[in-house]
Amino acid sequence: MANSLVDIVKGKRVLYIATKNMDYLRLQQEIDIIREYAADVTVIGSTHKGYGRRIMKAVWDIWHIDKDDFDVVFVGFLPQTIVPFFHSLFKDKTLIVDFFISLYDTLVFDRKKFGKNSLRAKIVKWYDDRTIKKADHIIVDTKADAGYFAKIHNAPMEKMEVLYLKADTSIYYPMEVKRPEELKDKYIVLYFGSILPLQGVEVILECASMMEDINDIYFIMIGPINDDTYKKYSHLKNIEFINWLSQEELAQHIAMADLCLSGHFNKDIDKARRTIAGKTYIYRAMEKPVVLGENAANRELFNENMEGVYFVEMGSPVALRDKILKVYRGCRP
Repeated sequence: MANSLVDIVKGKRVLYIATKNMDYLRLQQEIDIIREYAADVTVIGSTHKGYGRRIMKAVWDIWHIDKDDFDVVFVGFLPQTIVPFFHSLFKDKTLIVDFFISLYDTLVFDRKKFGKNSLRAKIVKWYDDRTIKKADHIIVDTKADAGYFAKIHNAPMEKMEVLYLKADTSIYYPMEVKRPEELKDKYIVLYFGSILPLQGVEVILECASMMEDINDIYFIMIGPINDDTYKKYSHLKNIEFINWLSQEELAQHIAMADLCLSGHFNKDIDKARRTIAGKTYIYRAMEKPVVLGENAANRELFNENMEGVYFVEMGSPVALRDKILKVYRGCRP
C-alpha cells in the first residue's frame, strides 16, 4: 500500500462529504481521524432524517463551495451517490472514498432486490465500478471485503486500506445495571440488529426454540422482526422481543446480558463471511462475552485465545445451541 489515510491528509486542506446522517459512527470515526492530522477540515453534511434531502443538501453545497480551498476530497459512506456524477469537479484533488458497501453485492446477492443479470444490477455495478475507478484511495472495512472488491470491481489492492469500525465509548462501556426481578436469576443471551438477511436471525430463533425447556436461559431479541417471523416464534416463553431502543437503553440491556450473539450467522450470503458485525465492537467495548460466526472477517481481529470470544459454525441452530450451553455451563457451578 503506497499511502495511508493519515499520510494523505496530513497537513492538507480536506473536504469531507457525507450523505449519511451526521451522527453515524463511521462518519464520525473518519472525521475524527482527519481532524487530528489535516491542516483544515470542512464537512458537507446534513442532520435531516430523509436520505433524499441529505443528498440534495450535499449536491447543492458541492456545486457552490470553492474547490480551490481544498487539496483532498473524502466522500464518506455510499460514495456511489456522489462520485460517478461529480468526480470531474475534483479532478485536480486527491479523492478518497469509503467503499463500505458495494451496491451490486448488497442489492443483488445480500438483499436479492435485483436479478444478477438484470439491467438494474448492471446499473448499480456501474456505479460501484465508476466510483472505484475514479478514487485515488479506497477505505474498506475488512481485508476480506478488499479481496472481494478487487475480484468483482477490479479495485487495485494497493489503493485499498482497511479501517475497522469502533464503538461509541461515550455510550457503550462496561457498566452495572440492576436487572428486573423476573430476570434476576436468568442467564441472559442477547442479540440486537436491524434484522438484515445476512445476519441470520432465523438461526438464533430456531436455537431459542430448541432451548425452550431450559428454564435458566432467557433470550432477548432487539430489532424489527417482521410479522410473519414474529408470529412463528411469539409463543416461546424463553424469549423477549423488543422492536426498538435508544442507544442508551440498548447499552443498559447489553449490560444485563451474560452472553451476546454477534454473528453473522447466515451461511448462504457471502457478504456475511466478509464483514464483521458492527455490534461486535459494541459488545467488546462493554467487555461482554460474544459468539461470532466462523469466518475470515471475524478471524482478522479475533481468536479463541481471547477471553470471552467464541466461534460457531454459521447457519446451524444446533451448533449455536451447543455453543451457548457450553459457555453457560462453564459459567455455572
